[in-house]
Amino acid sequence: MISQIIGTVSHIDLKFLVVNTGAIGTNGVITAGVGYKVFATGDTIASYTVGVPASLWTHLAVRDDALDLYGFSSLQELNFFQLLTTVSGIGPKTALGILNVSSVATLHMAIETEDASHLTKVSGIGKKNAEKIVRELKDKIGDFDLIAHSAEYTATRQANIRGDSDVLAALQALGYRDNEARDAMKQIDKKLTDTGARVKAALKILGI
Repeated sequence: MISQIIGTVSHIDLKFLVVNTGAIGTNGVITAGVGYKVFATGDTIASYTVGVPASLWTHLAVRDDALDLYGFSSLQELNFFQLLTTVSGIGPKTALGILNVSSVATLHMAIETEDASHLTKVSGIGKKNAEKIVRELKDKIGDFDLIAHSAEYTATRQANIRGDSDVLAALQALGYRDNEARDAMKQIDKKLTDTGARVKAALKILGI
């Protein structure tokens, strides 16, 4: 099992990174090594550029016709990814897609409060998958001390879970499409909990 990849980013695509584990010579060129194709979320991919060091926690999905490697910037995200794959009908690709549109903190809160509608409205996860995630993980979530000490989770617990819905509704009322609003919301400073301040921050991100 490949648990972690540490190397240098040699290629970036929309859905994956290639991380080369070879050494870098004095001329800046990567010497002999192995380039691993690592599927990751958009946020993780966006945090890297070609030529920079990379360190990713990984999950190897074994299929009859492929060995797919999934990479994550933190153990918490990897653990949650693996938790999602225990839900019936949700494989690694679907689990990664879910993490692409929703943060671990938001998923954790929605499961804990059994609020599938929040996942559907705010994160854009399909109703069927959202209900299935909440139903099948509500009794498992307590077994995973995934993000109890993370700043993101602490800030999210302190905020009203409905706050995200209010921010989304405000942006929609101003004419922004769902995907535009959600993308902006993902970039808002997690320390901001006041709805008005979050809307202003989102508008700033959107260029207003």
